[in-house]
Amino acid sequence: MGIQRPNLVAQVHKTKTSCRPDSVAVPGGKALIGTARPLIQGDGEGPLRQKKVKPFRMKTTTVSNAEFAEFIAATGYITEAEQFGWSFVFHSDVPKSIGKTRSAPGTSWWRMVEGATWRDLNGPKTGEVAWHEDHPVVQVSWNDAVAYAEWCGGRLPSEVEWEHAARGGLGDVPFPWGDKEPDDDTFLPCNIWQGRFPTHNTGADGWKNTSPVNAFEPNAYGLFNMVGNVWEWTSDPFRIPSLKKKTKDRLAAMKGFKLLKGGSFLCHRSYCYRYRVAARIGNSPDTTTPHQGFRVVWGEV
Repeated sequence: MGIQRPNLVAQVHKTKTSCRPDSVAVPGGKALIGTARPLIQGDGEGPLRQKKVKPFRMKTTTVSNAEFAEFIAATGYITEAEQFGWSFVFHSDVPKSIGKTRSAPGTSWWRMVEGATWRDLNGPKTGEVAWHEDHPVVQVSWNDAVAYAEWCGGRLPSEVEWEHAARGGLGDVPFPWGDKEPDDDTFLPCNIWQGRFPTHNTGADGWKNTSPVNAFEPNAYGLFNMVGNVWEWTSDPFRIPSLKKKTKDRLAAMKGFKLLKGGSFLCHRSYCYRYRVAARIGNSPDTTTPHQGFRVVWGEV
């Protein structure tokens, strides 16, 4: 988000476990990536193409707080937000007791809050209200996600694996359930923003922040929340194949960024219309926010 942090190296523990809770087999073969109907041209959503993938297993949900807590207890791992001493918090979730905070450049709704971590999502002692065992772990960086995945005997999915799994065999559809567009009132199949971003969220889908990792209906492969709820880190770098100078300049400023997929509870069509299968963003691997999480895949079925 444009904030330079010190070059700290996350503590990676070699102790592994054979955990593979609630995972499903995803078939291999020719997988679709991208879309023939790109909506945010500068993000590299198109063109639609095919890539061959091997069968793999994917966790049915993003990693939950309870599961991440097991990792911490087993390894003593210290997340990057804990090492840095601060993280980003959405403006309306910053406790009044915090006082003045700095904003991220260009996005006034993101505030830099000291003491915000995966336990205390919005700052010191906020975990008593905001932290839930069955919600996705957030305030975790790409480096944190990689450390957990390796400990768990797996890895982060590639972009093509993630999209292949999210489509659930439906082809070039915008959403894991098909073509029908979510709205603010009647069709609420995922956890996104309803109302006027960034000041008024009606919470019509039942949640104003994260929801449980298994909320809403799964897709045809049995995977929950492939769009909405939290952005998901992938193993890939953020790249856009383009010869346009504007895009090249943008990518130069994002050197080393990692790719995230799926959108989050803060996405709305009026602002961040990225709760779609082909949608994509990039962020620096040390960035931590309350709407970024991850899920794990395993290479063998």
